[in-house]
Amino acid sequence: MLFTHRAEAGERLAEALRHLEGEDPVVLGLPRGGVPVAYRVARALGAPLDVVVVRKLGVPHHRELGFGAIGEGGVRVVSEDIVRGSRLGPQDIEAVEHSEAAELARQAARFRGDRPRVPLDGRTVIVVDDGIATGATAAAACEVVRAQGAARVVLAVPVAPPDAVARLGSAADEVVCLATPHAFRAVGEWYQDFSQTPDEEVVFLLARAAADPTGRPPVRTVEVEVEVDAGGPVLVGDLAQPEGAGAVVVFAHGSGSGRRSPRNRSVAADLNRAGLSTLLLDLLTPGEEADRANVFDIETLARRLAAATAWLRRREFLPAGWFGASTGAAAALWAAGETGADIGAVVSRGGRPDLAGERLAAVRAPTLLIVGGRDSTVLDLNRRAQRELRCENRLEIVPGATHLFEEPGALDEVARLAGDWFTRHLVP
Repeated sequence: MLFTHRAEAGERLAEALRHLEGEDPVVLGLPRGGVPVAYRVARALGAPLDVVVVRKLGVPHHRELGFGAIGEGGVRVVSEDIVRGSRLGPQDIEAVEHSEAAELARQAARFRGDRPRVPLDGRTVIVVDDGIATGATAAAACEVVRAQGAARVVLAVPVAPPDAVARLGSAADEVVCLATPHAFRAVGEWYQDFSQTPDEEVVFLLARAAADPTGRPPVRTVEVEVEVDAGGPVLVGDLAQPEGAGAVVVFAHGSGSGRRSPRNRSVAADLNRAGLSTLLLDLLTPGEEADRANVFDIETLARRLAAATAWLRRREFLPAGWFGASTGAAAALWAAGETGADIGAVVSRGGRPDLAGERLAAVRAPTLLIVGGRDSTVLDLNRRAQRELRCENRLEIVPGATHLFEEPGALDEVARLAGDWFTRHLVP
């Protein structure tokens, strides 16, 4: 298994495409499964996102054999060699085109609504899919995009068979593929979760990207791996510093999470784009994590979080906040309740603030509790904990979200809420 789900694949693919940031690219996702991957790529690169709707023109008596493709804007790409070899007459071609054009228009209207297409003239265009089997659709998409005016076409996918990647080198100016396993049978084999992407998710992600100004120039962010003195074991962390950052957020990971968690990294990337530095580190060593009891040793986690933040402040001289998930949220609130705790704000995502116990009443930092609407047990625990808080606080419920916020748009809402809270309370 290479990828947990499409969102994680998109985050990893974005890192391999960083060299294109300076080219002001446009990111196009192939519906349906390619759009969740493309969404993450676009956000990471600060690029506009759109969908590329392509319909293959299949030979009537051999539908798998494509004699061309059509795209929006009247773009038509036809292989005259295949037309001649298949003995297709004008009426055959017209009938196929008419049928596929109707479906193309329906899909485009469904996915994009009344928004115009993102112009491609003279731009570097990154065509993204969730994986490639034969590559026929991806090749057609590259040809259509080039015909729509793209100056440079980059095809980017998480996984594909080696022979397909080799063939696609002639369709795109550059092919970026994270993995090319030889024992390849189907794209879905390389994902833990390869459930079907519904039309509604595609519509939501495209609308979200259109509403959020991701087309702005990306914030230059320097990312380094650091060794943090946390008053005991040396902890390894990932420090991301956007240019001109006004504050820093330290992530306190909880049960079943860590600095490599796609969820935490996704939220951290959004905070970076909002101009906030982030430090993701594991508060337990790998050996300590093997003992499940350590995950619930809130006092030890809190002590290490406070020590790591003190180490960071000596290095960064910035106002600091804590973002906690699960038991990490309890550790953040426990530490915030210490006498003399100097922390500017706390955000809990699906956290267990109840595990901070009596320390809740001593917290002075403004605290935001974020819980999924369908995470009923944790929601109840957060409501009880909120009644114990004496500081400025708010409980935000993300409708329809479960504990891990895996539903379309749920994690983006978490990042938006957290970014607003930290910006309001940390940045002068």
